[in-house]
Amino acid sequence: MDTVFSGIQPTGTLHVGNYLGAIRNWVSMQDRFRCFYSIVDYHSLTADVVDAAGLPEKVFDAAVDLLACGLDPKKCVLFVQSDVSEHTELCWILNTVAPKGELERMTQYKDKAQKQADNINVGLFDYPVLQTADIVLYKATRVPVGQDQLQHLELAREIVRRFNAKFGETFPEPQAIMSTAPKILGLDGNAKMSKSLGNTINLRESPDEIWQKLRPAVTDPARVKRTDPGNPDICNIFTLHKLFSTPDVIEWSAGGCRTAAIGCIDCKKKLHEGMVRELAPIRERAITLAAHPDDVWDVLRDGARRASEVARATMEEVRRRVGVRRS
Repeated sequence: MDTVFSGIQPTGTLHVGNYLGAIRNWVSMQDRFRCFYSIVDYHSLTADVVDAAGLPEKVFDAAVDLLACGLDPKKCVLFVQSDVSEHTELCWILNTVAPKGELERMTQYKDKAQKQADNINVGLFDYPVLQTADIVLYKATRVPVGQDQLQHLELAREIVRRFNAKFGETFPEPQAIMSTAPKILGLDGNAKMSKSLGNTINLRESPDEIWQKLRPAVTDPARVKRTDPGNPDICNIFTLHKLFSTPDVIEWSAGGCRTAAIGCIDCKKKLHEGMVRELAPIRERAITLAAHPDDVWDVLRDGARRASEVARATMEEVRRRVGVRRS
């Protein structure tokens, strides 16, 4: 059976972009693969501003939402990255074979360095190597990624090839499982959905709160008046319809937009129905889980125990390969 690894940074409660871009896929994969899912708190420390005091709460909120979305601790291993020390140990060893030139060419590094020009730290530069360690520590063969992560995964494959060539065959080259969800734009219709941009719908928001955000959301700019026909293919609301609505509603939305038979507010009301239908049960489960924090932390502790068993075995092999373990 293939092994899957994926991680998510702890930014607090998750939003629709997280859910559609990754989490819904994670839930389906746990029935088909051996899955390790991690809340990668070490990665979050590379940000320009780090809320150290609030980080444990953000880890907890992320765990609550992941479980509420359907991750089952009986079917997958859910854990916090910093609870398994082998991640950072393996990162250092992989640093010795990681190509500096390739790291300098990482698009995400360049983008983030521009955004936090006063804090271009080594962790930001080395982020893809720790990401590689996250993956290969469990000898993962498959990694779910979006288009923006493909470059990092190819670097991981290159690091694996270099390590295996230098120290002997140890790690498989991980293959991509491409996300089928399109890029999820925020409610502004321009940028990727992101808490830092304030353009998200969080998974725990009530039906009324969802509607208050959907109502002013940007649609096709060509539809200035109710009678103006539009193009659903460039409308972010229609993209969300394709991910939340039934086939008949999707067809109704597309046809009504092109012919101006419906207005944008009608389209948003139907989208609201579909979103509430799918997100309301997640919200209810999250509220229940959040009311029992000990149970959530127990899941994470047990996940760390199970992940550590695999990680220790991998590191024993790695230490022998590189010569720092002589027995």
